[in-house]
Amino acid sequence: MGKPHIPLLYGRGPLVGSLVPSLTGLAYDERARRKREFGDDVPVILLTGQHGLGRSAVLDALARNYHKRLPLAHVRVVAPGASASGLVVPAEDGDVPAEPAGDFVQILERVVSALAPGLGLFPVLMPGLFAVSGWSKGDADGRDAVCARHARLLIACGLLSGAERDVARQWSERVEASVQEAADATAEGTEVEDDDASQPVTAAILRELQSLRGLAPARNWYGRRHTTPGGATRKPDALLELGRRFHRGGDYRHAVENTLMAAFLEEVAAAYGLVRSLNREPWPLILLDEAHAPAGQRFLDLLLEHRANAQRAHRDRITVVATRLGDLPHESAPHAVRRELSDLLPAAGGRQRKQATAIWQRSGHDPSAGLLVVPLTPLSRDDVLSMLDRASVRLLHPHLASALHSLTGGHPATARVLCDAVVHAARQNRPVAPKDLLDLTTAQGRPVTQVLLEDLLPDRRQRDRLLVLCLARDNATAEALAEDLRLDGPEQLPANAAAQYLVERQWQQSVPVEGPLVGSRLLQALLVHEARRTSPPPDDPHSWHEIHRFLHLHHVQRSDTEEADALRHSLATGNAARVVDMLADEFGAEEAEQSVQHWLLCLRHCATAPTPPAAAPGAPAHPADDAGWSDHRVEIALGEHAARFTHLDEAGRCINRLLHALWYLSEPYADAAIDPDAETLCQAVGDELGFLSRRHRTWYAALGRAARDWPVAARKRQILPVPASEGS
Repeated sequence: MGKPHIPLLYGRGPLVGSLVPSLTGLAYDERARRKREFGDDVPVILLTGQHGLGRSAVLDALARNYHKRLPLAHVRVVAPGASASGLVVPAEDGDVPAEPAGDFVQILERVVSALAPGLGLFPVLMPGLFAVSGWSKGDADGRDAVCARHARLLIACGLLSGAERDVARQWSERVEASVQEAADATAEGTEVEDDDASQPVTAAILRELQSLRGLAPARNWYGRRHTTPGGATRKPDALLELGRRFHRGGDYRHAVENTLMAAFLEEVAAAYGLVRSLNREPWPLILLDEAHAPAGQRFLDLLLEHRANAQRAHRDRITVVATRLGDLPHESAPHAVRRELSDLLPAAGGRQRKQATAIWQRSGHDPSAGLLVVPLTPLSRDDVLSMLDRASVRLLHPHLASALHSLTGGHPATARVLCDAVVHAARQNRPVAPKDLLDLTTAQGRPVTQVLLEDLLPDRRQRDRLLVLCLARDNATAEALAEDLRLDGPEQLPANAAAQYLVERQWQQSVPVEGPLVGSRLLQALLVHEARRTSPPPDDPHSWHEIHRFLHLHHVQRSDTEEADALRHSLATGNAARVVDMLADEFGAEEAEQSVQHWLLCLRHCATAPTPPAAAPGAPAHPADDAGWSDHRVEIALGEHAARFTHLDEAGRCINRLLHALWYLSEPYADAAIDPDAETLCQAVGDELGFLSRRHRTWYAALGRAARDWPVAARKRQILPVPASEGS
């Protein structure tokens, strides 16, 4: 496998270049020392943000730059049962291990495996981890998984050597043989030392571990932390008791996990004695990705609880940088310190860094007071421009960075994929304009929208649902569409399930009722474009045209007040003639002054329709039906196809030009500041509305105000205001 793409860290400099070096004592991008700040009490850094904001990219970059410079553990956490696909990364580069951690014990195992070569043995913690990680007799899959984890620990601690797979097989054979030997001895009535009938596998594991190293320090340490039940005639083996309590679950398991965390912190602190302190050797750096998963939350909670104890005997300076999907609710961590990236910058002029206490200082003994929460923010336009500097300027639109930033909202993952695609196109000597962005392909020839959606919405079933359901106006309409398309699945309401998936993925906070199914503007744009790109032929029930025809009929039948939605879906099939006829009929027939508001709202809303799939190559430029479509919106809006609309009266032709102008201006790339056509059409919108205002006896005042206000709003990319009529 080749080396993975190195994520760009634009805008993350204050974090990786200032805050983390002040904790580790090592510069990020140079082999130099830095002053360690925060004293003996250091915060846990928690990076928050939605998918694609670069949380994992920051950890990957820290792992690469600090690899072999300090004891480093990089762990990715997954929820139990979640897929771990796509996580295989070269470990020699200091990146994420191929197998992620699914529970608290596995996190500690991976941390110990990473730190032991630099810090030495863990004589207390390691036996404790072995004691709680047995398997049930006869469970071959469980045995193989546990032995693979044990092999990693045994190799890291220097107790066994060889390839991990070979060591795991040998360890499995030794433990199984020990279990059988104990069973045979019990059958013969011979007492077996340390045997426990309820935990034969655990007892065998500990016997085999004892043959490699002494377990007395561990038994003594755990024995001091647990009292013997009253009336007991024999003190139980502390390690067997640890395993028994762990597998009992509930409060017992939590108590054992707390004990294991205490052993970890104590042994790391003990490793930093006088010699390491005099040499100013850096403390470990732990990178914990996806810490919002239960195991990650448990690890951070226990660490913060131990650090909040003012009477603790051992103080550690372990630097922990963790990531969390979405925001951290205030009620979950009421005493956490929250800082923006800009707060981490050096003092004015860069001559002297801000005092550490200005960034974080413990405010009490609540565990959450040990957290420093830093939300990752979107990229700036200048960041995007820097990402495009790899391409030939000659082939790029001068305002492409602005268009790309407007489309993505500075979303780093999306911006990176699009910038890479732009650079690839430029290297193929193909010019790139703002309207081309979502039609680009990657260097591997894959459409950018397909690549992005697979990353941002990894559940294929829900992604496929959203590709069609995103075209509906609201949840109820989406459910009607799902029923019409016979979208199946274990859930009774596919649209609700898809919306809930977006909530779980932190794309929105709640399942909308009246609003759009997809709340993210970026995600909606990607889904709509991919739905258009992958649409089957027009006569297919799942085609773009059939879906919009169904939605048009749905809104016509559901309510008279949904005329604007019905018109919008007609326009989405390319049938502008029907929309113009409806608007023209109402313009000529309505005399009530209040009805101008309804007319303007219909015009404004239907003009936001997504464009239909382009006509197939070789199709006529203006097909008679709406199964194929060519983009001539600018030309029609400027009157260049007037001969095609002679059947309309003067007002109808004006409405046709106005509709096509607004339809074009609804595109994310149609920014008057960067697009000459958009600037021309902004002016045309005012002219056409002014023309219509002079041809309606009662609407002239409201249309006149729209003629003044709409061009201004369109230039500023704002919602077009609908003026209230004087009679309303």
